[in-house]
Amino acid sequence: MEHEKPAHKVAVDGFFMDITEVTNDDFKKFVKATGYETVAEREIDWEEMKKQLPEGTPKPHDSIMQPGSLTFKQAKSAVPNLYDFSQWWSWTIGADWQHPNGPKSSIKGKGNYPVVHIAYEDALAYCEWANRRLPTEAEWERAARGTHLTTTYSWGDEDTKLSEKANTWEGEFPVTNVETDGFGLRAPVKSYPANDFGLYDMAGNVWEWTNDWYNTNYYKELNTTYPVAKNPLGADQAYNERDPYAKEKVMKGGSFLCNASYCASYRVSSRMATSLDSSLEHLGFRTVATADMVRNSK
Repeated sequence: MEHEKPAHKVAVDGFFMDITEVTNDDFKKFVKATGYETVAEREIDWEEMKKQLPEGTPKPHDSIMQPGSLTFKQAKSAVPNLYDFSQWWSWTIGADWQHPNGPKSSIKGKGNYPVVHIAYEDALAYCEWANRRLPTEAEWERAARGTHLTTTYSWGDEDTKLSEKANTWEGEFPVTNVETDGFGLRAPVKSYPANDFGLYDMAGNVWEWTNDWYNTNYYKELNTTYPVAKNPLGADQAYNERDPYAKEKVMKGGSFLCNASYCASYRVSSRMATSLDSSLEHLGFRTVATADMVRNSK
């Protein structure tokens, strides 16, 4: 896609990465140790929220301004405009990491599923507790590629292998998922083969936060006249031409909702944007550590 171009060479220093997305069990240990409350569980701060909206935007009714998160809603008929995300996302009061599909849902028996409804600051809080950090977009992409440095997918260029390699939406999105890959929504980690570096779910399942600001023009403005970009940290500031008020970070990897008809975001180069305080049913994270962080770990 245009916001992924132009392709260019990058080099990153060595680092360690979680072999799976952070799971419900992992995050539960963190919460038990710290008493942490995620953004989706807190009262909504309208003064903070309206900074991301056009001036003069009216405050929603108090009945809506309750703690919650965004959950997926399957459409009953074909959706003509796949750029209107509101057609398959619903603000659900009571949805959070412990109730991923709404207040009546539970993660009981799903400790090995990726934790979701995680806002950016939630991921940072976990990282601080675990003596880790979020990957840069360049690090994430390097890890996802493994030994396939120029291919479309983490396993090569064969899209016919998608259903055996990743958890994605198969069929007409967002109406019918034929579930050839075995799952309609999230899947337990390690449900699909690891890439050449031993990393699971670097394509599909849930999106993953990175530490880079999302800027629509970043790659176009990046100085690529040098042979290699060394340890790039992303854009200096956030900018999304479709949503100029939002401060967004890059997320990578695609999710169980990605479909060839509109994004095919299980491609390694694919990138999307999410505002700092947003949490969603298909967004989680994994962490990385430098050699020094590992040496200094207690």
